[in-house]
Amino acid sequence: MRIAVVGASGRTGLHVVRHALDRGDEVTAVVRNPEKFTAAWSDPDRIPAVSVADARDEQALTAAFHGADAVAFCLGAGRGEAHTIHREAVRACLGAMRSAGVTRIVALSASGMVVQGDDPLTRYLAKPVVGRLLKANFDDLLAMESRLAGSDVAWTVVRPPRLTDQTGRGRYRARRDGNVRWGFFISRDDLALAMVTALHDDSSVQSFISVAG
Repeated sequence: MRIAVVGASGRTGLHVVRHALDRGDEVTAVVRNPEKFTAAWSDPDRIPAVSVADARDEQALTAAFHGADAVAFCLGAGRGEAHTIHREAVRACLGAMRSAGVTRIVALSASGMVVQGDDPLTRYLAKPVVGRLLKANFDDLLAMESRLAGSDVAWTVVRPPRLTDQTGRGRYRARRDGNVRWGFFISRDDLALAMVTALHDDSSVQSFISVAG
């Protein structure tokens, strides 16, 4: 599979690139700053193609997606980014996919604004507090998810809990009808594995998948 990874220079995107290459996929790292990606990439024997595009620039994304079979949308909200970054970027991404003829996307979201499946302590005590603190971020992610769900592409949304930079275990727990109970953390490495696995799993299309370590 030929995969364009949006946000490839981010801490999750780098792992997505690596897991896709491990699986034998052809990868294009779609980044705003190619020097940042080059500095962060640690495998000189396997260097993916790099395409420069701001995630909100539909025209640049169209060029980056040319020839791709699927998109992995790994955008993170960096410090100083507007609280509309995800909804704006996914709108540009969907437009670019239509122009480039790409029909498959797996997008990174979060499980923090979802309570289905949570234990009572998390659902009634922790989540209301977190929801108030991160309301703008969660509203942006929900708007992103809504745009994907209303599109005509084959989409999958992956919702992780808190992310860590620990070494991955090579496995994760997943649930499609709600959050993974007692699933408070997942490594970025294992999250990336879940995203790449979902890209290759036709049964995950039109699904919200919560994952946890």
